[in-house]
Amino acid sequence: MLENLPDVIGLALRDQRAGLDKIAFNQVDLRAGAGVLAVTSLAFADHATLPADYTADGAGLSPPVEWAHVPPQAAEVVLIVEDADAPTPQPLVHAIVVGLAGEAGSLPVGALASPGHDAEADVTAGRNSFLQARWLPPDPPPGHGTHRYVFQVFALEAGEPLSGTPGRGAVLEAIAARGLASGYTVATYGRPDGSVPAAAGALVRPVQPE
Repeated sequence: MLENLPDVIGLALRDQRAGLDKIAFNQVDLRAGAGVLAVTSLAFADHATLPADYTADGAGLSPPVEWAHVPPQAAEVVLIVEDADAPTPQPLVHAIVVGLAGEAGSLPVGALASPGHDAEADVTAGRNSFLQARWLPPDPPPGHGTHRYVFQVFALEAGEPLSGTPGRGAVLEAIAARGLASGYTVATYGRPDGSVPAAAGALVRPVQPE
């Protein structure tokens, strides 16, 4: 959708980015003793480029995601994927999945519905920033530089379940109330332009409390 925008628009917005400080991982302080989840993907290495098949420039499928080291007392796992570099006041939400089993697990390729594709897994999807319960394929503006897509996983203890198709606000409230552990991995993607792309930079992990 945005691939046809003139580069000049992306260049004009280049310094406008939501910021890493606003992603879910950095917005919610888990209580003392919070664990660290290992989040990985068979589709990309941490801070490496997301293959085009998972973006608006390709098939637009949701990528595979794996997680481990979930605390045994966890009753639910939640996934939220956000674009930290969207030219918007808040990160752009590309996917939310709630009600995942409280144990080490994974989502396969195409687990979430996406444009032109049905869901390949029986999962409960929340609403992305376009208010759709599906995967929103990355579609960064040309000329805006590299974007960081943060795949964040949270383990929650038992409590009031998230019902329906929850949005970002409801998910953050649940994490704040019931969060036990968290982790993330980052994929990058950008559309080239005639100038030198801006450096994506690294996502600095906050020190977990003892």
